[in-house]
Amino acid sequence: MAGEEARDLGLLEEIERDPDTTQATLAGRLGVAVGTVNWHLRRLINKGYIKVKRAERRKLRYIITPEGLALRARLTVAYVEDSMRLYRETRQAARRILAQARQRGFESVRIEGKGELAEICRLTCLEQDMPMAVDGAHEKVAIITVAGRKVQMRSYDSEPVPSHGPPSGS
Repeated sequence: MAGEEARDLGLLEEIERDPDTTQATLAGRLGVAVGTVNWHLRRLINKGYIKVKRAERRKLRYIITPEGLALRARLTVAYVEDSMRLYRETRQAARRILAQARQRGFESVRIEGKGELAEICRLTCLEQDMPMAVDGAHEKVAIITVAGRKVQMRSYDSEPVPSHGPPSGS
């Protein structure tokens, strides 16, 4: 999902949760500048996805239109589809790497990296009965590195091994 679509989805979800929210609160929840929230809100208002009503003298209320609800539903489906595709691609890459590690005689793997993709790799190791090395272990170990959306393998002695993973930027 593109950044603009993700931001639109986040705004629509936050407004649905609290129609009386402020742009400053939205910016804090979404981790962006108030000006960014203002720009996206104006765009969504101009497209007819959100209406603004004055609740008090200086207070606004954001109302999601039926078109905005339909947009939110489409963006949610796109987000779930993108997440599932990334999950499948990561599991497939991890399986290929584990098969290659076994073929090269590795007895275990160590996963370097954090986040959901690293967790998918850990679960794939469990599923494939590949032991995970303890830090400091000196057995023949393959190292699976997870960085961003890329999953790579290298040997303990840093011997390069071809990488696998979801296409960059997907």
